[in-house]
Amino acid sequence: MVVVREQVLELECRDGVRLRGHVWQGDAEAGLGTVIVNPATGVAARYYHRYARFLAEAGFRVLTYDYRGIGASRPRSLRGLSYRWRDWGEQDFDAALRVVLSREGEGPVQVVGHSIGGFLPGFSPSAHRIDRMLTIGAQYAYWRDYAEPHRARLFWKWHVAMPALTAICGYFPGRRLGWLEDLPAGVANEWSFRGRRMERSYPTQERAEILSRFASFSGAILAVGVSDDEIASPRAIDRALGYYRSAGTTHVLVTPPDFGMEAIGHFGLFHDRHRDGFWTQSLRWLREGRNPWSFATLPS
Repeated sequence: MVVVREQVLELECRDGVRLRGHVWQGDAEAGLGTVIVNPATGVAARYYHRYARFLAEAGFRVLTYDYRGIGASRPRSLRGLSYRWRDWGEQDFDAALRVVLSREGEGPVQVVGHSIGGFLPGFSPSAHRIDRMLTIGAQYAYWRDYAEPHRARLFWKWHVAMPALTAICGYFPGRRLGWLEDLPAGVANEWSFRGRRMERSYPTQERAEILSRFASFSGAILAVGVSDDEIASPRAIDRALGYYRSAGTTHVLVTPPDFGMEAIGHFGLFHDRHRDGFWTQSLRWLREGRNPWSFATLPS
């Protein structure tokens, strides 16, 4: 049995914000490199710890962390904080990536990104240093891309109720409502008011630099969508992939029956019930760069 060591880590961002994370490593060096796990919006890193331990057992060094304002990186009060999605990529993910890159000769650097976590790496000034990404339901919440049967309900929830509550409270009280974790006002409002083009959320003079960072990534991306995911529709995933215009991208759409399940949705694949299915299959991509779901590949 592989013994996995868990080490608490503090990350320092370029703007001085400090984050809490963990490094997971097995008792035998396998030379497979490091995987950074990026959470979804409003999901604490602890939700991904079982998958991180699984990857460490398979021979990877794994880094998990909480974005500013979330989980172990949450300050005492969120009221009035203006942290944005862009900060999570440009500052927080970048800090995690710089820690990994500081270890010379450690093998390839890969990212497993869930939801917004599969889109954020493009904001990092060091995005071009990533070798490969596996994204699950990765998109940036443009409301017209939600699955049509659920669009009206999700629009009301995330684009009407959320900004209203954020304006009243000074942050989004998601935990109290059972709607994920609490969110800083900047993140909540960026989600609520983001339009068709991501870069239009930011000042005109900064857009070219943002787009060039996304374009600097030239590695491979395997983007996984799930057929019953109401948030990350195929159109939403394709819209996000379009920003990685220099990458080699493959988009697969799997179904719950592919894994012997009746439902999966937006969050299910990181539950440990998928250890012998999706988790084990994902190793083929992370170890060898081979698509284990080639039967579900969508036309490019």
